[in-house]
Amino acid sequence: MGDTQLEPVVLSEAERLTLENWAKRRSTAQGLAVRARIVLACANGWNNTVVAARLDIGRDTVRRWRTRFLAQRLDGLADEPRPGVPRTITDAQVEEVVVRTLEETPAGGTHWSKRELAKVVGISPASVLRIWHAFGLQPWRTETFKISPDPFLIDKIRDVVGLYLAPPANAVVFAVDEKPQIQALQRTAPVLPMVPGVPERRSFDYVRHGTVDLFAALNTATGKVITKLSAQHRAVDFRDFLDEIDRQTDKALAVRVICDNCEDRDVPQGAGA
Repeated sequence: MGDTQLEPVVLSEAERLTLENWAKRRSTAQGLAVRARIVLACANGWNNTVVAARLDIGRDTVRRWRTRFLAQRLDGLADEPRPGVPRTITDAQVEEVVVRTLEETPAGGTHWSKRELAKVVGISPASVLRIWHAFGLQPWRTETFKISPDPFLIDKIRDVVGLYLAPPANAVVFAVDEKPQIQALQRTAPVLPMVPGVPERRSFDYVRHGTVDLFAALNTATGKVITKLSAQHRAVDFRDFLDEIDRQTDKALAVRVICDNCEDRDVPQGAGA
């Protein structure tokens, strides 16, 4: 697939290593990454047509960057100066903003603010924000996810949804939950760091490290709430709360409980009845 009319592209070991880093590193500007892939492909001895087909780009684009590299080597792959005010932010500073945003957090903080990062890199907050927009970074955003290991998840969903869509006769339905606002929470899975175009993600569920429990039962028909405080986090306290619901409910009614994961080794997870 070579072409004897084309000047061959021969790379030194240092040039090949630099080009491979540009092509693979996710923080590299997309245009520079494409040019690096073009030169690496040309160094395989392929002609412009083959390189264009393999990289799904135009043949003129391949010819331009092959020629630029042969004339100026690695320096030829940089963007040419554009008319107007010269840039005041270097490529190294842009890379530092992206790498720090993706791979580091500030001391005592969960994510960088534009002002904190601007002070570290030595550019303006507005410049940091423009770089974030260019690379699709939003360090202030997080998303939650939940993967249930419960083999009876679908059956439980049908039971719970059925209580709302077709309430049983002569019954009362309570939505029971344990309020986490008075507890220290730890996520059950490591936080997934953000990447360009995707915000930071963390698991929906968590392990509770608290000393006070607040149980609450919401009557889904009337809005009445039954509550109970517990100084400990034990299964017996939850069972006592269920007894309290029973005491405050008309004996002529059957009780249905939608229970949202009272997390204790003696209490079933995700119980619904």
